[in-house]
Amino acid sequence: MIYAAVMGYGTIGSGVAEGLEKNRDVITARTKEEIQVKYILDLREFPGDPNEDKVIHDFSVIEQDEDVKIVVETMGGVRPAYDFVKASLLAGKHVVTSNKALVAACGTELLQIARDKGLNFLFEASVGGGIPLIRPLTGALAGERIVEISGILNGTTNYILTKMAKEGQTFEEALRKAQELGYAERNPESDVEGYDTCRKISILTALATGREVNYEDVYTEGITAVTDTDFRYAAALGTCVKLFGSSRMEDGRVSVFVCPMMIPQENPLSSVSDVFTVADLTVDCAARTVSRGGVPVALSSKEFAILEYLVRNRGIVLSREKISHHVWNYDYEGGSNVVDVYIRYLRKKLDDGFSKKLLHTVRGAGYVLREEP
Repeated sequence: MIYAAVMGYGTIGSGVAEGLEKNRDVITARTKEEIQVKYILDLREFPGDPNEDKVIHDFSVIEQDEDVKIVVETMGGVRPAYDFVKASLLAGKHVVTSNKALVAACGTELLQIARDKGLNFLFEASVGGGIPLIRPLTGALAGERIVEISGILNGTTNYILTKMAKEGQTFEEALRKAQELGYAERNPESDVEGYDTCRKISILTALATGREVNYEDVYTEGITAVTDTDFRYAAALGTCVKLFGSSRMEDGRVSVFVCPMMIPQENPLSSVSDVFTVADLTVDCAARTVSRGGVPVALSSKEFAILEYLVRNRGIVLSREKISHHVWNYDYEGGSNVVDVYIRYLRKKLDDGFSKKLLHTVRGAGYVLREEP
C-alpha cells in the first residue's frame, strides 16, 4: 500500500482524490501497488463529502507521517505551497503539482532538491496537462533541436477575444460574461494581464532549452487594451487576434514574450475555440461544463477528459490505444477494458433518453463522436 496526501481540495484536488478512488483497480494493475489517499489538507471542512474523514488542517501531520510517500499539491500560488512542497521533498516524499506559479518561480530549486534526494518532482498538469505537453517535451522530443514554441496558453483570454471578435462585445462585456460563466476569476488579473501565459511559456522554454527562465524578465502584455478597432484591422488584413506566448531560440539566444498578435486565418490556431457543439451537445472546455439539449450533464474528471478528446476530434475515429495514451498517458494493453468502461459511462450520460445517438462504436477501430442522419 502506498499512501498519498492531497494538498488543496478544490476542483483539481477533489478530481485527484476521485480519480484515485474510481480508477483504483486500473492503477493497482499498472503499478502493482495500491495507492490510497490518507490525508487531504485544506483550511475548510467538507461535511457530507466522501473524504471528509481525511481532511486535516495541519501540514506537519503529512510532513511527519513516514507512511505518506506521495504528496499532490493543488493549492495554487507560491506561498504556502512552496514551503509545503520543499518540506515534503526534504522529508523524502515524491511531489506532484499542478501549480504553474510555483513551478515558474521555484521549479529549478525544487527539481534540484528532488534530484539530490532521488525523488520525483512532477508538474505535467501545470502546462497543457490535457494534451499532455511536458512529458513529450522532456521525453520523446529530448533529442530534437527546438527552435520555437508558440501557442495559445490561456483559455480565459481566448474566450474573451473570441467573443469580442465574433459578437462585437467590448472587453468589459466579454470579461463580465466570462466571470458569470465561471471562466474567469473574480480577480481576473492573472489571465487578462498575461501573467498566466507568461508563467506557462517560461516553464516550457526552460524545459526546451535547459536554461532557467525568470518569468519576471519576460515581456508580458495582456489583452486589456485590445479594442474593436484592432479587430476591424485584423479582419481587413485577413487575420485574427490571439494572445500568444512565444519563445524563439537562435544562435544560442532565447527570446520570450507574451502579447496579443494578429495571426493569419489559415493558421490552425486562428480557429481555436474552447466551446464545441455536436447536434444539441455543447462542451465548454474552458469552463469544463457539458449540456445536452440544454440540460447540464455532470461528468467525472476522466469522463470529461475522454469527451474533450473526442469532441476536439469530432468526426474522427479514435482507437482505444489513442484514447488510453491521451487520457491516462500510458500505452493501451489489449486485455484492459478501462476505455470501454468509461465510454459506457459516457454513453449512458450523453445518449440515454435521446433518439439521436452521438457516441458511436466503430467495430475493430474505436470510437467517434458525430451526428449521424
